[in-house]
Amino acid sequence: MKVGWLMRVSIFFSGALLLAAWPAATQQPGPLAQVERGLWDVHATNGGEIGTICVGDPLLLAQPLHPPRGCSAEVEAADGHVATVAFVCPGMGRGRTQIRVETPRLVQIDMQGISNGLPFALRARARHIGACPG
Repeated sequence: MKVGWLMRVSIFFSGALLLAAWPAATQQPGPLAQVERGLWDVHATNGGEIGTICVGDPLLLAQPLHPPRGCSAEVEAADGHVATVAFVCPGMGRGRTQIRVETPRLVQIDMQGISNGLPFALRARARHIGACPG
């Protein structure tokens, strides 16, 4: 009887610790934590429109040219207002992006990489424009 009670208490506290640690593990470090969630409009600095992105995770801003499905991204460095993110999209490409957070609603994006076997470089500006549709 005592072993069963002890096991239930142990499981309860383990679950409580896991739930307490979970939000900290899923938050973005440094400047990306400041980025507002919602709909973002992305334009290349040369004036070309890239499109809109529904951002639930600020790492999506690191790969505006690649759909997020199947891609992985990792923050390599975060200092002050700049985060450096490496991403890999199997079968499509990979790259490295620097995201400069000017304000929670405005970021500068500077990325380089390989897309469909060809090198690319992109400088863009992204602005938060509201809530995501739906």
